[in-house]
Amino acid sequence: MSATVTIPIAGFRDVYDLPTVEKALQGLSPTANEALRSVYEKMLRLGGQRFTVKPSALPVMERLFEELPNFTAVLEDIRKHLALCIDSEDSVELPPMLLLGEPGIGKTHFARRISQLLGTGFGFVPMSSLTAGWVLSGASSQWKNAKPGKVFDTFLNGDYANPVIVVDELDKASADGQYDPLGALYELLEVETASRFVDEFVELPIDASGAVWLATANDAARIPEPLLSRLNVYEIDAPDAEGSARIAATIYREIRGAHDWGRQFPEVPSAAALEKLASLPPREMRRALHSAFGNAKLAGRSEVSADDVQDPRAGRRQRIGF
Repeated sequence: MSATVTIPIAGFRDVYDLPTVEKALQGLSPTANEALRSVYEKMLRLGGQRFTVKPSALPVMERLFEELPNFTAVLEDIRKHLALCIDSEDSVELPPMLLLGEPGIGKTHFARRISQLLGTGFGFVPMSSLTAGWVLSGASSQWKNAKPGKVFDTFLNGDYANPVIVVDELDKASADGQYDPLGALYELLEVETASRFVDEFVELPIDASGAVWLATANDAARIPEPLLSRLNVYEIDAPDAEGSARIAATIYREIRGAHDWGRQFPEVPSAAALEKLASLPPREMRRALHSAFGNAKLAGRSEVSADDVQDPRAGRRQRIGF
C-alpha cells in the first residue's frame, strides 16, 4: 500500500541552459569523446526543463506513521517542512537527512517511501559498492570508459528538478585510490554551490539545488565531521514488538497485493505467523515472507502458517561442502 499523495506538479525549472549546451557541442573537436558528444545531443533532445512539485496541502501521512513506527521523528520533521511550503511559492524543500541505525531496520525502504510520498524522481547511490570517487560527480571525458556521475544522470534522465537522491551506506564509502568518493557531497549538500554543480564528464553546470538528499549509515564515526555537519542526523532504533508486528502486516499486504497469486491468500496473516515474522528485522521479513508464501503453496495450503516462516539468516550461516 502506498501513502495518498496530494503534492501536485507546480511548474518547471531549468536544470541546465540549452544555449550553453549547444555552444559546447559545436565546440567539440572531431576527435572528441563520442560519449560526451552523445550526452550533449541527448541534453538538447530532452530539453533543460524539469517538473517541480509543490505542496498545496499536507499529504496524508498516517499510513506511513503506521507502516514505519520507528521513523516517527523523521516523519514529523518532514511534515513540518512540507507545511512551510504550503502558503509560499517554494517547491518541496527538505534538509539533507542522515538515517543512522543498525543494518536491516528499514532505512533504505523508508527512503523509497518518501520518494513515493513526494511523487518526484528517485536516484539511488549504493556507496558500499563504489570504489571510484567519480561515481557521484563523473570522470573526465579524457579517461577511457568515462561517463557522467549518478547525480547528473538522475537529473538528465528524470522528469523532476527536485528528485529524491539516496546515498545508501554512506559510512561504507571506500577512501582508497586517488579520489574521495564523498568529495562531491560537500558541494551538493549546500544550496548555493549545488545550483552550479559541474559534473566532471559533462563540464557544464546544472542546477542540482532542488534535490532531496537522504543518506543512510550504520556508524557515524566513519563519516567525516564536515559532512555530518551538513546533515540532519536521526538515530533510528529497531522497532518494538508492536511496531514490528505492524511492519510485518504491511509487508504481507504489499507482497500479496503485488502478485496475482496473492488473491489465493487471506488479506491478513494469521496471528501465529505474524508473531513469528515480527521477531525478524524488517529487511529479513520480506525475504521470509516470499519463502513462506511458497512453502504454504507447496504444502497445498492457501494460508501462511508459523511453520512456513523461516529465518533467512539461518540458511546463510550454513556452509555447503562436499
